[in-house]
Amino acid sequence: MKVLFVVGEEFEDVELLYPFYRVIEEGHHPVIAWKEAKAKVTGKHGYTVESDISFKEVKVEDYGALVIPGGRGPERIRSIPEVKEITRKFFESKRPVAAICHGPQVLISAGLVRSRKLTSAYGIRDDVVAAGGEYVDQPVVVDGNLISSRQPGDLPFFTSTLIKALREFKN
Repeated sequence: MKVLFVVGEEFEDVELLYPFYRVIEEGHHPVIAWKEAKAKVTGKHGYTVESDISFKEVKVEDYGALVIPGGRGPERIRSIPEVKEITRKFFESKRPVAAICHGPQVLISAGLVRSRKLTSAYGIRDDVVAAGGEYVDQPVVVDGNLISSRQPGDLPFFTSTLIKALREFKN
């Protein structure tokens, strides 16, 4: 199964790489989407990845889950119409959506937080609440198809929950 990772410049390196490699270990195929296909994207701590496809090329039905790493990346891509549309379509089709740290900024911009329980980086807690979400201070929070975590230290909980959701999702 393919798993889509949407990234923006200055993504939190470990929040992309840890689940990216765990997805491979589980036999799935991670795909990185960015503004341009086959372009270098640099993380907050200097790691560089190459995008596989552009946001415009994404066909949600080709993927089993969406992962939104944190860092500054979500802030940089949250207003891009294609990113919001991709995220909405994942929710509409009930595919797993996993957002960590500042990742929920994309969910907020896409109008998908209202009446949802989730967690995030503490720095955007007020944004989550202002968007109508119920902030929960736990390592991982699951609300339907939404998986959320607060920070890099929560990655074992975040990623194991994502892997479980991939096992349960029937494409």
